[in-house]
Amino acid sequence: MPETPLDIPRLWVEFTDPADAGQRFRCDLTWLTSSWSCIFGNGCAGIYSGRPDDGCCTLGAHLTDKDDVSRVKAAVAELGQDEWQHHSAGQGGRWKVKEDGEPKTRVVDGACIFHNRPGFPAGAGCALHQHARLHGLEPLTVKPDVCWQLPIRRTYRKVKLPDESSYLEVTVTEYDRRGWGPGGHDLDWYCSGNPQAHVGREPVFVSNGAELRELMGAAGYGELVVRCHAHLAAVRAAESAGSTEAPGSAGSRRLLPLLVHPATLAARKDADPAK
Repeated sequence: MPETPLDIPRLWVEFTDPADAGQRFRCDLTWLTSSWSCIFGNGCAGIYSGRPDDGCCTLGAHLTDKDDVSRVKAAVAELGQDEWQHHSAGQGGRWKVKEDGEPKTRVVDGACIFHNRPGFPAGAGCALHQHARLHGLEPLTVKPDVCWQLPIRRTYRKVKLPDESSYLEVTVTEYDRRGWGPGGHDLDWYCSGNPQAHVGREPVFVSNGAELRELMGAAGYGELVVRCHAHLAAVRAAESAGSTEAPGSAGSRRLLPLLVHPATLAARKDADPAK
């Protein structure tokens, strides 16, 4: 199935951060209520066709700040050889390098040093992620920021109002191809807009609840949940009206591409062509 276009209609919601009156969240309901799910090892084609087993780990991960480096460094100290295929190569701080003056995880044999290859006894995939799950931790507590946030994108913008007051706008949306920079358009496969990955049992705001809570704070996430449930109720109402012959039902059907992520719609249609 082809990816959906980058510039799709989206429905947004804005609300003041309960924990900070000078900050407002701007959240992409179309994305956050979508059925996207990480399908690594279950249909993920990898961002480069020549390396389908890497998922999105081929390039290594850029580290955002000192806290990011310290978190991964602490996890490295806990990883054993039985958990991490490239354990010996990453000792002595050699798990990271500098690229354009900024730290990132080292690439070994064509992929991130933390990426265990197929056939490794502990299983293929991120050694940090597997370590977290093994010890009952959320992966975000040990992985680089960019890794645990993907494909959620948080950005900031200062908004000035006509009365010369201002607030910080925090946008929470889909990390699409453009999030990777100009090179994102050259990726051979990418998941966020691909119907193949919109097969989750729960919407993103639930399945990625831990990540969103970390990005927004507990109070902000709680407000988001209320609005996401209201949005899903509107979706169900539109779908119900669209399945009847009642007046206005055609209009309800036309709302669906705005209310529901098109990749989620395409995945549903593929699963049930009658829809």
